[in-house]
Amino acid sequence: MLTTAAGYRMIASDLARSLGAAARKPEVARETAHYLANIGKVRTIEDLLADDRIFAYAMKAFGLEDMTYAKALMRKVLAEGIDDRQSIANGLADSRYREFAEAFNFARHGVAATSFQKAQQGAVDRYLRQRLEQDAGAQNEGVRLALYFQRKAPGISSVYAILGDRALLDVARTALGLSPAIAMADIDRQAEAIAERLAIGDLKDPGKLQRFLDRFMAHWDLSRPSTQPHPAAILAGRPVEAGIGPDLLASLQRLKPGGH
Repeated sequence: MLTTAAGYRMIASDLARSLGAAARKPEVARETAHYLANIGKVRTIEDLLADDRIFAYAMKAFGLEDMTYAKALMRKVLAEGIDDRQSIANGLADSRYREFAEAFNFARHGVAATSFQKAQQGAVDRYLRQRLEQDAGAQNEGVRLALYFQRKAPGISSVYAILGDRALLDVARTALGLSPAIAMADIDRQAEAIAERLAIGDLKDPGKLQRFLDRFMAHWDLSRPSTQPHPAAILAGRPVEAGIGPDLLASLQRLKPGGH
C-alpha cells in the first residue's frame, strides 16, 4: 500500500513527464491550443475581460479561478499595474494578483502586453502546473498540498507569507504538529509559534525543504489512517486502495524529536 509521500514522489521525481501527461489530457490540450492561438489578439484590458474563455484560462493559470467573476477588481488590478507601489496589486497580501498584473502588464506595455513570454507560454506553464496539482488533489489532497508548498517555497520570505496562504498554513501546521486551534490565536502569536519551529531560510535549501515535506506527508497520513487513493490514479484515472504502509513507517522512523 502506498502513501502520500509515494504519490508525491511519483509526480515530483519526473515533473516534466507529469506535466506532459497533464498537457495531453484532451480538455487541457484543447484549452491550451485555443489560448495560445488567441492571446496575442488581446490588445487591451477590455479585450481580455470580454473573452470569457481566454480570461478563465489566464485566471486559472495564476490560481485565481475562484475570482473569475470579479472582473471589476481585475480591471483595477490590470489598470494600475505594478510600477506604482500604491497600486492595488502591490497592496494586496495575496501575491497572485501582483503576479497576474506582471504577466499581463497593460499598464506598462499597452497593446503589446500579451506579446511577451509571461503572457503566452509562461501562462501556459502555470496553467499546466495548476491542473497537475488539482488532479493530484482529486485523488489525495496531501499530494496536492505538498506539490503546492514545494512550488511556492522559494518565494516564501517570512512566516507571515505562510499565515496569509491557507494551503501553505495547512502544510506548516501539519508538519510542525501545531493544533488547528492555534488559528484562534492572535496573528503574531501564530507567527511566533511557527517561527519557533521553522527557519524560513531552510525552505530555500532543497534538501531541508524535502525533509520538511517528508514530515508533512508522514504526519498527514498518520492523522488520516483511512484508505488513500493510489497515486497512479492521478495519471491513469483509477483509484486503488492505500493506507499506512512501509513508506510511512520508514518516514516516521527517520523523524527526530523537534522535527529535524
